[in-house]
Amino acid sequence: MISDEGRSTLQHAVSDERARHRAAAAMGDTSAAWRALERAHILSQPLLGLHMGVHGSMLRYALRTLDPVEAIGQLIRLLLAPIGALAGRIPAGNTGRAKVNAFAQMPVSDDLRAIIERSSR
Repeated sequence: MISDEGRSTLQHAVSDERARHRAAAAMGDTSAAWRALERAHILSQPLLGLHMGVHGSMLRYALRTLDPVEAIGQLIRLLLAPIGALAGRIPAGNTGRAKVNAFAQMPVSDDLRAIIERSSR
């Protein structure tokens, strides 16, 4: 169970990544914009509402960039996320993109791992 303080830590970190996403998207840097959303996704995984919100942001960005494969992938993930949360099967480190297996665990960068660990104390 995540404490209120841990929840706040994750919410702030996700908000920071979303701000990075908006800045990169405004400059037309799609790689950096997606990377920020991927980082937000990794951080959001412990909190279903936040996790769903990040997938919503990913869906909107896929539509904005006219990426139908990513948009469909995000719709599927919006359906899978609640099931995964209820089943306790959220794959740590997964970037949340359509191009990766929705159930694959992936490495977590040291900076994100520190935030996640700090939030679960």
